[in-house]
Amino acid sequence: MTDFLKLAVKGVQGLKPYQPGKPIEELERELGVTDTLKLASNENPMGPSTKVIDALHDPTPQLDLYPDGGGFILKQKLSKKLGVGEAQITLGNGSNDVLDMIARAFLCEGREAIYSEYAFAVYPISVQAVGATHKVAKALPVDHAENPYGHDLAAMQSLISDKTRVIFIANPNNPTGTWLNATELDDFIQNVPDDVIVVVDEAYFEYVVEADYPDTLQWLDKYPNLIVTRTFSKIYALAGLRVGYAVCNEQIADLLNRVRQPFNVNSPALVAATAALDDEEHLKSCRDINLEGIAFWRKACEQRNLEYIPSVGNFITIDFKQDAMPIYEALLHEAVIVRPIANYGLPNHLRITISTPEENQQCLDALDKVLAH
Repeated sequence: MTDFLKLAVKGVQGLKPYQPGKPIEELERELGVTDTLKLASNENPMGPSTKVIDALHDPTPQLDLYPDGGGFILKQKLSKKLGVGEAQITLGNGSNDVLDMIARAFLCEGREAIYSEYAFAVYPISVQAVGATHKVAKALPVDHAENPYGHDLAAMQSLISDKTRVIFIANPNNPTGTWLNATELDDFIQNVPDDVIVVVDEAYFEYVVEADYPDTLQWLDKYPNLIVTRTFSKIYALAGLRVGYAVCNEQIADLLNRVRQPFNVNSPALVAATAALDDEEHLKSCRDINLEGIAFWRKACEQRNLEYIPSVGNFITIDFKQDAMPIYEALLHEAVIVRPIANYGLPNHLRITISTPEENQQCLDALDKVLAH
């Protein structure tokens, strides 16, 4: 019998598929539970704006026709909102798609990419799939005073070589929720060689309220080698439609569009994302609910002597000081899905998505029950 693994390219042979959070339907089918609470995938519990819902119904997108392959209307609105040129924007089937384009455009066998320990799982997948080498910088130590588990920029800087072509920086990072301030990130990029692409992944950008958190779009003129990626999957609550984008200088955007799949963003997604940009009030409401939820979980952890990683995203990662899988599995029997992150090198941690006050309490009650046994 043919060994098809041997037929695959070298980089793909050693890959493990990305593991998403367990779907509600799968859990209820397996365990027979009902009314499951899913807090595993950092989705927005508030759902999309009513303007999105209205736009998807009036008129219904023509599903028999291909979507606008260039995403003209969405790019036009993004351009105006972000203060960048339309030619600087590359649309993706979620920001994961754009990250993959970057790897295909700039990486290959013999080239290297750098990212941090505990960084987003898509980086190694995209890098390895194209045959490039990944270099992983150790994260800051657990007892670091200001940014435990965070990106160690000095360690990342030390890994740059003449083979380095891409550096991935998640700000804030998933699954830790750690972040870099404007001064330290600016200093780092300033010292990166001009022929190395720096990707700042800002999937959770709209959730962050810290005063010294950078808006890196303002740096594009200063750093031609900078790519900023964002998504509509998180605060805009369009995870099911998959829309993301990159903003960079026009020459890099042209290269990304050369490897972009035709019609990679579907018609309903284009309509929804365009409408979502019109509802700043909904964005503020989602941000406020999230801040309330972060405060709730921090207080709950402190009252129970549970260590957590300070997060500015829409999730919190808790260190249980023991193998977290039994806790995760016990929560499943309570019809609560959270995210084990042993695949990130954090086997004692669980990541919990921030939700509504009622759902946060429901999850905490389930966790208390599990920890009491």
